Amino acid sequence: MYLFIFCALLLAAVLAIGWYIRDSLKVDDFNQKHVLITGCDSGFGNLLAKQLDRRGFAVIAACLTEKGASDLASAASPRLKTLLLNVTDSESIKRAVEFVSAEVGERGLWGLVNNAGRSIPVGPTEWIQVEDVTKVLDVNLIGVIDVTLRFLPLLRKARGRVVNVASILGRFSLGGGGYCLSKWGVEAFSDSLRRDMYYFGIKVGIIEPGLFKTALTRVDLIEDDQKRLWDHLPQDVKDSYGPDDKNVYIKLCVALLSDLSKVTNCMQHALTARYPRTRYAAGWDAKLLWIPLSYLPSFIQDFFHRLIFPAPKMKRCVE
Repeated sequence: MYLFIFCALLLAAVLAIGWYIRDSLKVDDFNQKHVLITGCDSGFGNLLAKQLDRRGFAVIAACLTEKGASDLASAASPRLKTLLLNVTDSESIKRAVEFVSAEVGERGLWGLVNNAGRSIPVGPTEWIQVEDVTKVLDVNLIGVIDVTLRFLPLLRKARGRVVNVASILGRFSLGGGGYCLSKWGVEAFSDSLRRDMYYFGIKVGIIEPGLFKTALTRVDLIEDDQKRLWDHLPQDVKDSYGPDDKNVYIKLCVALLSDLSKVTNCMQHALTARYPRTRYAAGWDAKLLWIPLSYLPSFIQDFFHRLIFPAPKMKRCVE
């Protein structure tokens, strides 16, 4: 019996060491590899662009605004190039493809990081209009698909990498609005793309961040949008919820993680590892709470959701 336990532990140790060594192997010639990152005005994209620039990559940082592009260029080396890109605008994407094609030449594009996104509007499902959902889906899902499809020819030349930023909310829906829908869609699109591109040498990684403080989760933006949603509600719906219910989403922002490098380090590994992982859970909350919770039965998930979001005012009155 003791011999069996010893052998099992020895085998586990050997496998763990082997996995660690394999996971640590890197590709060569970073300075010969071009990486395009969307959503670089702030947050994950901005930090990743600087991080890869320091590693010697030829970074092409796509920003939504002139100010974002200018600020990033001034904080990086001359090697980093910026361009303006609106992922919901086909003409903007077309111009970006032409720019990147001229930069990469016959080498092709080593990495595409689909990071651009938006979070609001978010709130109870009954508060949301179809156009609110569409605004989020256009950026977080349709934009990801459109950009990826346009750049696939360049990625095939380099047998490169696609890194799509999903979320733990692509596994566990928390609140209404289009954000969770879009991230579930990114998960599905990435899985399909990975299986289809396997034969062409293109690897696809999915980043699943926990809850982090970025421009998408600014309290003032969420508060203003919650007020907009509340003001447009019919009176009978307002009577059902009560004004305090809109503050739940704002209170959640207090517990957000601030170390964005936990996410960008995962992105960097997906681009530099010889054997990148399929999925990266970023943040202690993703690893220890949200992803384990996503595997539990639905009634447990629902109970946890009720702990976070209180019952509407009318329900509390009835009880």
